Amino acid sequence: MVPGGHSINGSFWAEPEAGIVGDRVFVRDDTPIHSLLHEISHNVRMTPARRSKLKGDAGGDDLEECAVCYLQIILASKLPGAGRARLMRDMDGWAYSFRLGSTRRWYEEDAEDAGAWLKRHGLLQANRRPYSAFARRESPVKAGSCVDSFGVVAHRPSGRAPASIFFELPAIRSETKLS
Repeated sequence: MVPGGHSINGSFWAEPEAGIVGDRVFVRDDTPIHSLLHEISHNVRMTPARRSKLKGDAGGDDLEECAVCYLQIILASKLPGAGRARLMRDMDGWAYSFRLGSTRRWYEEDAEDAGAWLKRHGLLQANRRPYSAFARRESPVKAGSCVDSFGVVAHRPSGRAPASIFFELPAIRSETKLS
């Protein structure tokens, strides 16, 4: 976590939006959840070589960007206090632009290509469900960690905000550190 009032390293859109550098996602208390999840979603599928060069602009093509938006919606459904509906409203409020005019309509009616991209890359199975590797992890979980039913491990040193979020997927193992 970046202290309030300090700049966010690697932020493509500037504060308070999340920043991304290598395997780290930088956030402040005022960073919107959609921004945090968006950058995590970029990071989780990158190769180590691509991630090592990452600073601010995750790159990728239009289809990958759509897949990232799709994945952040799914991740939001697994976070207490977030949820898909809230995240989609936040994305609309931030002015994400989709052909059908809203995030919800895009997700429900026009995101087949994004879902297919996630399936091809081992992140999603049929019926918009994450692979079972997202299921609860038994180990290794460090003391002070929170494991949700989605397989996201948020390390919480001393009960503070998460310092890292860990994803384990088929053939992908990625730790995104929050700074």
